[in-house]
Amino acid sequence: MNDQYRMRRADLRKALGDGVTVLFGQTEDREEVLRTGFFQEANFCYLTGWKEPGAILLLAPLQEDSKAPGYAARAKLPREILFLPERNPDQEKWTGRKLGPSDANVKDVTGFEAVMPAERFESELGKVLEAYARIYTLVDQPAAAKLKELAPLRPVSGAALAIAKLRMHKSPEEVALIQKATDVTLAAHRLAWQRAAPGMYEYQIAAAMMDSYQEAGCERSAYAPIVGSGPNSVFLHYSRNSRRMDSGEVLLMDVAAECAGYASDITRTIPVNGKFTKRQREIYEIVLGAQKAAIAAVKPGQSLSKTVPNSLYHIAYDYIDSHGKDQHGDSLGKYFTHGLGHQVGLDVHDATDPSLTLEAGMVITIEPGIYIPEENLGVRIEDVVLVTEHGAKVLSAALPREPGEIEKLVGHGTPTTSDR
Repeated sequence: MNDQYRMRRADLRKALGDGVTVLFGQTEDREEVLRTGFFQEANFCYLTGWKEPGAILLLAPLQEDSKAPGYAARAKLPREILFLPERNPDQEKWTGRKLGPSDANVKDVTGFEAVMPAERFESELGKVLEAYARIYTLVDQPAAAKLKELAPLRPVSGAALAIAKLRMHKSPEEVALIQKATDVTLAAHRLAWQRAAPGMYEYQIAAAMMDSYQEAGCERSAYAPIVGSGPNSVFLHYSRNSRRMDSGEVLLMDVAAECAGYASDITRTIPVNGKFTKRQREIYEIVLGAQKAAIAAVKPGQSLSKTVPNSLYHIAYDYIDSHGKDQHGDSLGKYFTHGLGHQVGLDVHDATDPSLTLEAGMVITIEPGIYIPEENLGVRIEDVVLVTEHGAKVLSAALPREPGEIEKLVGHGTPTTSDR
């Protein structure tokens, strides 16, 4: 993978060729680590693959034209430097051994030709800025203020959009990692379907799902699990997961794993007692029809945006708005209250440039929904989709969506902790 990280950094240097790029990795805040464990900042991880705290990345581009102004000064500088904190034996007693900048194998492990102590960052930045007039960084990070202090006469611009454009295109290795996270997530959903039964609590289903993918080696949930039954099924990001489920209700589960740094994002809606009511099935089939219509239209050049003519959102919305009615005889479009989907990758809502249309190699979700509070009825169906040259490949297709198939699988397990 080191070669792939080098290529990403080279692409970013080319995209931001008029300035030096500085990115700060996540620090090891002790209270945060105690609560969640250490996780690297996603953009830093994308460009370096480095998953230890306190690192800093510096990229110095070099234009191809050797006669360009400033070329000679820039050619003498390293193209990229990874700064690592010196080893701290006292800290390592708490959080384990880290790789230090002086370790003999540091270049082989990191994939960087230039690895320096983090304590040298300020002096090295000063040298590099003699040849560059601009700094790029993630301007929303607290550490960005440090750059303005160190170089008050240099403009500091955002690097996030340029990185997002790179992150939107997934390599085959990235697609494989998203597929792994998806496969593990599908197994967790199947387990939840087996456990679901009237009288259980939402948190029991959430716990079983998280146990399933953590036991499979995934490091965490891709987002706070959303397990909403009955009246809670209509809340888009409900995560309290505290209600007792009753017969005759639906259970909406928007739950997914993050494995090896990559996320999935899957939603299914099932009947708690194993049988949809006539009304629940009607609404479910409308949502499913909208999802199928949108997935069938996925191809390069389409968009997830609501505001453009080639919008997948409008395909799903128009389907929902032209099928079925609420209790007052009104069409159902107003109950589709969110966007149709988003990019997926290192983050569940992955970095994106909203002005770009879909291209082959992007991984997105398609997730229409209908939420009718006065009926205590919410239905969402969400799948992970790889955009290909000719259409779409549904990475989560192995998890049934047809209501009849779901009914056959719900409640056919024993809702106990003994088989976790």
